Amino acid sequence: MRAFDDAVVAEARRWIGTPYRHQASVRGAGADCLGLLRGVWRAVIGPEPEEMPAYSRDWSEASGEERLMLAARRWLEELAVVPPHPGDVLLFRMRDGSVAKHLGIVGQGGPQASLIHAYSGHGVVESPLSAPWTRRIAGRFRFPVRTN
Repeated sequence: MRAFDDAVVAEARRWIGTPYRHQASVRGAGADCLGLLRGVWRAVIGPEPEEMPAYSRDWSEASGEERLMLAARRWLEELAVVPPHPGDVLLFRMRDGSVAKHLGIVGQGGPQASLIHAYSGHGVVESPLSAPWTRRIAGRFRFPVRTN
């Protein structure tokens, strides 16, 4: 594991307990899953690489466009889907054949793997990366190492 990944996990864990707020990205005040990723990016890398447009709760389901996946490919390093390691960013398809519309950061790898993510009704939590989550993984990425 890269030392940089430790910083990603530590920052993500600082967000635990932040309430769920659609389109928000403020630690302690509110975040959705993308907001968590954006906040961790700002803390460990710096300014966000592009302005975030407004997005609906259904993301791009109606059009079938993989907007979240395409953005991840623009700004993160894509990896083979398994095995997830601490600090990795996982994208999920909530239903077979649907677009990826949820994401989280791996907190712990191995048999006790965990996922740090935000979702409605729960806020930012660290939960087991259980079989139901694992079978929904659509992509695995990691933050680029800061060069400045």
